[in-house]
Amino acid sequence: MPKTTFTINGKPISIEGPLEQRLLDILRRDLKLTGAKEGCGEGECGACSVFVNGKLMNSCLLPLANVEGKDVMTIEGYKHTQAFKHLETAFLKEGATQCGICTPGMIMASDYLLREHHTLTDEIIKHGLAGNLCRCTGYNMIIKAIKRAAKSGGDLWKKDVESQR
Repeated sequence: MPKTTFTINGKPISIEGPLEQRLLDILRRDLKLTGAKEGCGEGECGACSVFVNGKLMNSCLLPLANVEGKDVMTIEGYKHTQAFKHLETAFLKEGATQCGICTPGMIMASDYLLREHHTLTDEIIKHGLAGNLCRCTGYNMIIKAIKRAAKSGGDLWKKDVESQR
């Protein structure tokens, strides 16, 4: 069996098994990291979002072979960052969570959006969240939460966020 070596939430690991296995399955089944959810299995909902070398990706579409030598961060690793604390507080204050299935992916997408765009409008936020589906909140509270996090985080997302991870 081939071995795939990569870093998960700052820890190097090696996984033995077929290279075509989905990263999502490895995370949930083998590593017991259940923050990334399988919503659609087709890369349409964003519930399985992770960072791979700092880029937002759908783990349901990512074969294990594609993470060889890369740095993967799940919501479990991200929750230890300063950025997460600002997003968590903002999402709670704005009531931007309900059932919770989309929340980890929304948080990851929000971070990526805040890192990529230092000026936020509703349109930029909507475009940035286009790959994440939520059936409960109607998005208005999520948009407000992202704006709140941007204000409370100050220059947090303007810095090299990777250095804080």
